[in-house]
Parts: sequence; structure tokens; C-alpha cells
Amino acid sequence: MSSEAKGGRGAQLKHTGLRPGWTTGSCATAATTAAYTALLTGAFPDPVTITLPKGQTPSFALAAEELAEGRAMAGVVKDAGDDPDVTHGALVRATVRRLPAGSGVVFRAGPGVGTVTRPGLPLPVGEPAVNPVPRQMMRDHVARVAAAHGGTGDVEITVSVDHGEEIARSTWNPRLGILGGLSVLGTTGIVVPYSCSAWIDSIRRGVDVARAAGRTHVAGCTGSTSERTVTAEYDLPEDALLDMGDFAGAVLKYVRRHPVDRLTICGGFAKLSKLAAGHLDLHSARSQVDKGFLAALARRGGADAPLAERVATANTGLAALQLCAAAGVPLGDLVAVEARDQALAVLRGAPVAVDVICIDRAGTVVGRSALSGG
Repeated sequence: MSSEAKGGRGAQLKHTGLRPGWTTGSCATAATTAAYTALLTGAFPDPVTITLPKGQTPSFALAAEELAEGRAMAGVVKDAGDDPDVTHGALVRATVRRLPAGSGVVFRAGPGVGTVTRPGLPLPVGEPAVNPVPRQMMRDHVARVAAAHGGTGDVEITVSVDHGEEIARSTWNPRLGILGGLSVLGTTGIVVPYSCSAWIDSIRRGVDVARAAGRTHVAGCTGSTSERTVTAEYDLPEDALLDMGDFAGAVLKYVRRHPVDRLTICGGFAKLSKLAAGHLDLHSARSQVDKGFLAALARRGGADAPLAERVATANTGLAALQLCAAAGVPLGDLVAVEARDQALAVLRGAPVAVDVICIDRAGTVVGRSALSGG
């Protein structure tokens, strides 16, 4: 990435000084390139260099290699840079086998790579969970190797990830109906540290799965407690629940482009007070509870000046909520209404009705809005 970048990912990295990493798609492409080269020439390139969608040309050291009659396997250890990616350090393998002329490139899921079992993802049911951009990267590199070394480019590529089935339990894959392991992901080939791009991508795929299943009501939840609360409130099926985490904006912007009839946002009072104040990223490192904002809301709800001052100087958002509850001021409801209205503003008139539920850490509902919009 260019050090001259004025904005976007390059600027983020320059500002933070954090080290970028490589997606599973990049690792699988590098492994495929090395394996097919060895199949055609008898020698593995090490390191192996690939070209990413935006033109970068990283090189990867091989961690495993095996050459046999009619097939070759190469493996690359994923380096996610400074991103807290659950697949960091995983060994991504590609086994390439010759196919008859005219067969094209065929993808298989090896151990640790999942299979799609539900509609709504960018791959048909029954396909290996190797996403479209990594597939295209692998096809392109197979074609280049074939052109350079006299191959036909007709191959079967089996992608596997050591311990991938175990790692996948920490991802969205089981909920999305991707069974047996991980997905091979990446649209740029690069992991930007702390961008949480994989999580945001999972949010988008969750919306797609819900829509494909015919769900008209989905819920964006900040965590497992809010999921339990909204399930009890509305009896929503699992595939209608979006693990929003801190990324309220990711849910709203994607639903704006891919509408559902109804969106419920459910989360802790403090986090949703940030949304109410206009923040779309609710992580504590990137937004804080604005107790002055809460004090202004409390005044709107009937708090006198001394109570508003106590709210403004409260230690936490929960403490502010408790102060207002004791005085009969419905701060939770006020926050829920403001959060709903902020959500509707981001939706920009999309045909989506929104309601918001605020909870405490035990999952007790401490505020809610009426349904509006749509």
C-alpha cells in the first residue's frame, strides 16, 4: 500500500503504524501458485510471489510442500499482521491435481474448509466456502502459471486449513450454514489491522442469509445477552440475528442497500447511548459515552437541574441510568428513541421500520422505542 495515500486503508496504517496482513484468500492463492508451478516444473518456488487485485505483489514463504504423481501440495502460514484475526497463524494448504483438458478449474473443500449449506451467500449451496474473489485470484494465477510453463490450466484445487473446523467455531460460519470449517475470504487480499473487515463482512453475509431465507424481521445485537433478550421478545430464528458487535453503522448501511421490513437494534444501554449520540462505531476505543448528552436527554425527560448535573458527572452510563430511574425519569426510553432516530437517519428513507431495545448487563430491558419508519 502506498505511503502517499491520503485516506482510506493506507492512511489508517500510516497513522497507526500497525502492520497489515494477508487474507486466507491470498494465502490460498500463493499455495495454489506454488503447487501448480511444482506440478508443471518439478520445483516449488519459495518464496512464491502473487499479484493482488489492486496490484500489490507480496511474497510468501512455503511452510509445507509435497509433490506426487499428478498432484502437488503447498502450504502457507497465514500472517494477519497486527489484526486480532482468529485465523492468524493457521496453515493454509492447496493441493492441485491435473484434470482432463477442458475441465477448467474446479474447487474442493479439504479438511478445515467449510461447505455452504444455506442460500443467501455469494456461493451456491453445496459449494466449498471459497469466496468469489479468492476463486478468481486462484483462476488467474493458474492461467499465468499454465502460460509460463506449458500447462492446460485444467486443475482441481483442494483448499484446506489445519485445525480449521475448530477455529471456525469462533466465527459466524455455523450460524450462516457454512459447515465443516472456515471460509476462504478476502476482496483485496490484505487484512487491515483492527479494521475488523471480516466481522463486517460477516454482518453483510448475515443479512444476505436472512433475506434469502425470507426473513422480514432481523435484529442487530451487540452481544450474546442482547441476542437472548431479543429472541425472548420476538421469538426470532437464529438466522434472523445479526451479531452486530460494535458495528452499528455496518448493519445500517448494508440494510439501507438491502432492505428488510423490520430491523430491531438491541444492546447495552451504554453502547446504544453512543448510537443515540450519532456514533456508528460503538467500540470503547473509538467512541465514548457522552454524559453531557445524557444529561440533556434527562432534562428533556423531566429531570431538574441538580439531577441533570449528577447525570453529567456520573461515573458511567449505567450510573446515570440508575440516577434517572430513581427519580422517575425514563432515560432508557429516551436513549432508545434517539438511537432509533439516528438509525432512521442513516437508512435515508429505505423501506425499513426500526425499533430499539436497551438492556442492562443482566439482559433486563431498561428502555425501548416504538417502531417507526418503513
